[in-house]
Amino acid sequence: MFGLSDILFILVTVVVIGQFWRIRAITEAANGYLSQYCEKQGLQLISVARDKTRLGMVRGKPDWKTLFIFEFSGNGEDRYQGVLEMEGLRALSTTVPPYRMN
Repeated sequence: MFGLSDILFILVTVVVIGQFWRIRAITEAANGYLSQYCEKQGLQLISVARDKTRLGMVRGKPDWKTLFIFEFSGNGEDRYQGVLEMEGLRALSTTVPPYRMN
């Protein structure tokens, strides 16, 4: 049968896999949000990268607080970096520097 250490190992493995899927879902939500944001603003989205991820309390329960750095262009030639802050699957703020447009 299973010993206590086996059950603990299985439990830890399930939690780690679950958190991996949650972070992946947050990354996909950020990509979708930034695609829509850039399209609405008339920008070209170049790349998205997760910068910081930390566990925190979101609306009374533990979830991930994540910062994403994204590159975009307003005229197709210049590159700029913006920051997206998310709590769980919800976008909190999007910060972009001044940029040139066509």
